[in-house]
Order: sequence, then structure tokens, then C-alpha cells
Amino acid sequence: MAKIKIAQNPTFKAGVLIPIVGNAPEKVEFTFKYRDRAELAALFDDWSEKRDKARAALGDKPTWSKIVATDTEQQAQQIKDLVVGWGFDDEFNEDNIVAFVKSCQGAAEAVVKAHESAYSQARLGN
Repeated sequence: MAKIKIAQNPTFKAGVLIPIVGNAPEKVEFTFKYRDRAELAALFDDWSEKRDKARAALGDKPTWSKIVATDTEQQAQQIKDLVVGWGFDDEFNEDNIVAFVKSCQGAAEAVVKAHESAYSQARLGN
């Protein structure tokens, strides 16, 4: 008899290597929301649609400031969509999510990659 359940836990934890300017990345534990395949596909479709609209709204010659503001908004939304908690001393809330995205270059990408990696590892185990 199998020792696993078909239904997945609503959350899972994974370590994320957070880039730190001038230092080695630091591993921080994040708690992620679980989504099934259809939910993940819908989420990624939504991100792609929003990204395309944001890029179109920037026009032909956007300033760096506009690009960074758009990226920050999109990356903060990705964190909110994926994460329910983190191992920082700072409270997990909207203001701190934005501060995290602004202050830690590449951090949002690291979080998304860690989330995707957790799913990849699950596929490898099956």
C-alpha cells in the first residue's frame, strides 16, 4: 500500500538562495502555496498576459525608472501569488514584499525558480 496521499498539502516549504549584493547568497526558508497543474497553468497565463500588457503600456522608449517600477510591481505580485510566509525577521506583508523586491536584486526570480524547482523535484520522484 502506498504511503502517500493523492491530495497534496496546501503549502510546502523550500529554501531559497537570496542574492545579497557584495556577499554570497543567503538561504531563507519560504512557505509556498500548493497549486495543481491546471491552477499553475492559469497563474502562468495570467502572469504572461499582465507582462505583455505592461510592456505595451511602456511604449517605444520607456525610461529605466518606468521599467523598474513595472518590474517591481510584477515581481511583488508573483511573490504574493506564490508565497504565504518567509523566514525573514520582517513580517510577511505587502509593504515588506515590495521592500524585498526593491532591495534584493534577483530575489523575485530566485523565489520563482525555487517554487518551480520544488515541482520539478516532485516530478523527478514519480
